[in-house]
Amino acid sequence: RGLMFDGRIAEDFKLDSGSWVSVGPLRGRLIAEGAPYVQDAVLGGHDRREVGALILPHVDSCRKLCPDLPPGATQAQVAAHPAVRAFVQRLLDTLSLESTGSTTRIARAIVLAEPPSIDLGEVTDKGSINQRAVLKARAGLIEQLYAEPAPPHVIKATPGASP
Repeated sequence: RGLMFDGRIAEDFKLDSGSWVSVGPLRGRLIAEGAPYVQDAVLGGHDRREVGALILPHVDSCRKLCPDLPPGATQAQVAAHPAVRAFVQRLLDTLSLESTGSTTRIARAIVLAEPPSIDLGEVTDKGSINQRAVLKARAGLIEQLYAEPAPPHVIKATPGASP
């Protein structure tokens, strides 16, 4: 009958409740639901109360959400644009409504202002995102992601949008 690949267990982590987060399927859902504006994402939340995401925007697609930006707008300008932030807010709220609990709910996100760095090992030789390297290299962003009160660039799922 064969085997079914359900993600890399090396990326999975436990929330502070002791519940396991299966990163592969949750990340895949975020990317699929966020298409064409979400290129990739890194999920975090190890020993935290909830799952958070660092979202790598598909800059060219996101520029279409921001007609007031110049064609050569940087990733940082695109990531900070209110239309991109509003899209991510709607995405988090939609995913929250479909989630079955804390391990399947992305509660907060930051849209990355800088692309992953090859020099820091955030991109593998095959061009994939190295989840662990991104989490390590951007530890400061992860702290901001979970700061309370949340900094302005952190997008949080609407509290009423959970099961």
